[in-house]
Amino acid sequence: MNFSEKVSLGMTDLRVGRLGIAGNYGVSSVAMEEAFEKGCNYFTLGYMMAGRAAETIKAVRNIVRKGKRDDLVMAVFSYSHTNLITDIMLSRRLRMMGLDHADALILGFYYNHPADRLIRGALRLKEKGLVRYLGVSSHNRKIFPRLAAEDVFQVFHVRYNAANRGAEQDVFPFMNKDNRPGIISFTATKWGQLTDPGKIPQGEKVPSAVDCYRFVLSSPFVDVCMTGTRNDAQLRENLRLLESGPMIPEELDWIRRVGDHVYKS
Repeated sequence: MNFSEKVSLGMTDLRVGRLGIAGNYGVSSVAMEEAFEKGCNYFTLGYMMAGRAAETIKAVRNIVRKGKRDDLVMAVFSYSHTNLITDIMLSRRLRMMGLDHADALILGFYYNHPADRLIRGALRLKEKGLVRYLGVSSHNRKIFPRLAAEDVFQVFHVRYNAANRGAEQDVFPFMNKDNRPGIISFTATKWGQLTDPGKIPQGEKVPSAVDCYRFVLSSPFVDVCMTGTRNDAQLRENLRLLESGPMIPEELDWIRRVGDHVYKS
């Protein structure tokens, strides 16, 4: 499979490009719209770093203005852990982007299972039609099997990269093939450590960001790999991913060796 092809986001009815665009990082709206036109239609936006979010908001408004709202999959993050602030944040973000709903509300930065009151609050937003699907983002892989069994959340943001491969044991085997949540990976480069020549073992090729994304998307469980680039040149370079496909065994062996070294260092 070529990574230019869109896939279903788990068992939702959303079709997503394989490279997701994280807002709040400073990339221009022009570059985001270019990525969207190439098929990168999964956008995320939180309420933190509001100044940097302006370009994402502008890009979304332009996409909507062009009549392409149905092609956009917009996920809004809430890190507040309070229903009132989540409600206010979501309404404000939707208004700023010119949207009447988000495709997903992601409850972010949860180490433990979200409190029942927060789940009830998120479900109320879904019932009102302000969000279509609910999701959770966490660095704690152990919570995802339980969340999947409860069948409340349809989107999981999971840390997964060549150095942090624990999801292969702690998350992926527990995803029901008949009703699997959409899996979005983040920190594919391990915050740049996997592409840092100073951290790579002697004699091994230094992975590029695209190599890191290819590794992540070589897993049949991952639908989207997020990229959080800080400038237009980085984003355009990362779009080379769309010209590639899954890694072959020799490439997987190489990047896992590199990942093991980075993990231990």
